[in-house]
Amino acid sequence: MKRLVLASALATFAVAAQAEPVTYVIDSTHTYPAFTYNHLGFSNQTHRFNKTTGTIVLDRAAKTGSADVTIDAKSVDAGSAIFNEHIQAADFFDTAQHPTLSFKGTKFTFNDDKPASMSGNITIKGVTKPITFEITDFNCAPHPMRKVETCGANAVAKLKRSEFNMGKNAPLVSDDVTLTLAVEAFKKQ
Repeated sequence: MKRLVLASALATFAVAAQAEPVTYVIDSTHTYPAFTYNHLGFSNQTHRFNKTTGTIVLDRAAKTGSADVTIDAKSVDAGSAIFNEHIQAADFFDTAQHPTLSFKGTKFTFNDDKPASMSGNITIKGVTKPITFEITDFNCAPHPMRKVETCGANAVAKLKRSEFNMGKNAPLVSDDVTLTLAVEAFKKQ
């Protein structure tokens, strides 16, 4: 009887030990949020942000997670200094009043042992709205150079820029925006 109780206790401890949340720190040199919109019906334009920080917490055994991501809105890169200034102005990102964008992920869904989507709230220009990113690619492994567990993912979501007080020139410049995220993060030491 004592063996059965001990075995049960050890099994419970082993399951609990495997279901620990792991915190990953975003690698700012390999994380780039981007946004794509249609410009006057001529082409789809894609711009990115060059400075992103934050953490992602995953508990793959329990199939839960969270994210806390901050994007430096002044790091927007449209490929030209003049256009960078234009989209940082009050009609668009208004970086003088709102220097950051943020995403607080509160719910992950999983497909087997991999995250399939991440839902939460995005804040742009002081407006917060719910959003869900579909995770299109996900992988964790030891980083070959840093020798620490690293996770990477690609994700996509859609929003309407007018919902964030950025609807200037719509519908000539599309209101619909596709957000993409390429992210890599190191296990916190």
